[in-house]
Amino acid sequence: MNDDQFEQLDCSAVVADIWLLLDNECDAGARTRLQGHLDGCPSCFEHYGIQRELKALISRKCGGDAAPEGLRERLRLEIRRSVTIRRTL
Repeated sequence: MNDDQFEQLDCSAVVADIWLLLDNECDAGARTRLQGHLDGCPSCFEHYGIQRELKALISRKCGGDAAPEGLRERLRLEIRRSVTIRRTL
């Protein structure tokens, strides 16, 4: 894939990556490309706004909930167990 193709983002690619942008899970280059597309595409910008508001609502309503003690370790053990089982099959 050449740089021109990489720079040309279609709406489906932007919509698929909106949560990466909202969660700050993309690198600076991807952030710039996504933001550039959002700045020039009213439809994607509207979708971004809806997702941003949804994320804020979820944070307000669920942000104070704490996971039960030990959940992280139980999840870690289950993941290891399922990986081990899969490798032996």
